[in-house]
Amino acid sequence: MSAAPVPEETSDRAAGTTTLLVVAKEPVPGRVKTRLSPFYTPRQAAALAEAALADTLQAGLALPARRRVLVLDGRPGPWLPAGYEVVAQAPGGLDARLAAAFGQCDGPALLVGMDTPQLTPELLAPAFAATAWDAYDAWFGPAADGGFWALGLAAPHDPALLLGVPMSTSRTGAVQRRRLTAAGLRVRDLPVLRDVDTPSDAARVAAEAPHTRFARLVVQSAARPERRWDSVAPGAAL
Repeated sequence: MSAAPVPEETSDRAAGTTTLLVVAKEPVPGRVKTRLSPFYTPRQAAALAEAALADTLQAGLALPARRRVLVLDGRPGPWLPAGYEVVAQAPGGLDARLAAAFGQCDGPALLVGMDTPQLTPELLAPAFAATAWDAYDAWFGPAADGGFWALGLAAPHDPALLLGVPMSTSRTGAVQRRRLTAAGLRVRDLPVLRDVDTPSDAARVAAEAPHTRFARLVVQSAARPERRWDSVAPGAAL
């Protein structure tokens, strides 16, 4: 998969020293957000995943990142804005894929996923400040379910910081953070955010971030539960 050049006009902020990594899966029905079903149909769940990813990518454009890289399982679609390079995810478990994503970076990098559409540039601003790495070697965003939604590394080329961390469990975040401190890294925590995994998560996150594309889809579902989104085209404005 070829990398797309990053146009200078995609952000009005000067490029900094930190690379933004967004790890995501192509929003294909039946392959993403399966825990949202049966409350949502597979196509609805994919539409919500696409909206969450689009919100995340849009927030990233407002950050003073050195590079913006979408680390993708699948193929890009109309939801991808200009300003991102696209690279394929490496094979293996999630720990190996995250380690490989960091390994492609030259200099500090911060990684987020596609499950937190409430993410704003302001939340990540401290990790992208000019002094972000003066006193810290790592940034850590804990998730409410025990995982983590953000991980930043000043020196991202050590796969031992991630390999072997049990992913998608209630102790993932705790194990990952201990891995960082055990390596002697100075860690700064970001605010706790809720991942969107279940219908209850979707409702709560939509209420927290009502102006997002994700929230508009959730509200639409609540207002018109009889409507199936089978006719919603990918990338369509809602």
